[in-house]
Amino acid sequence: QVQLVESGGGLVQAGGSLRLSCAVSGRTGSSYVMGWFRQVPGKEREFVAGISWTGGVTRYADSVKGRFTISRDNAKKTVYLQMNSLKPEDTAVYYCAAGMGPWVVTESYEYAYWGQGTQVTVSS
Repeated sequence: QVQLVESGGGLVQAGGSLRLSCAVSGRTGSSYVMGWFRQVPGKEREFVAGISWTGGVTRYADSVKGRFTISRDNAKKTVYLQMNSLKPEDTAVYYCAAGMGPWVVTESYEYAYWGQGTQVTVSS
């Protein structure tokens, strides 16, 4: 089992920045692909960003390219999502997820483990 705990969410004005963190614990010996997803009420969970085990491959949703950056520190067992130039439409619950890989995929069903989510609210 793998446990994921997100932190760093909150309320920010449009144009501001937040950094989300995802602490990974449990069965961490495998080379997990990590992803960030987000969800608003009444809508499906959508892919935001993903990163390979080595960090050498990243993928982003078109809506966040150039504004968000995903990174990981395997020594600290932590994955980050730096969010800049935030927009009100970025408001959502953000989830961290771990998948077996090796490909950085965008479908939520490809990720086996999920955190509890952290709320991000961007005011206009």
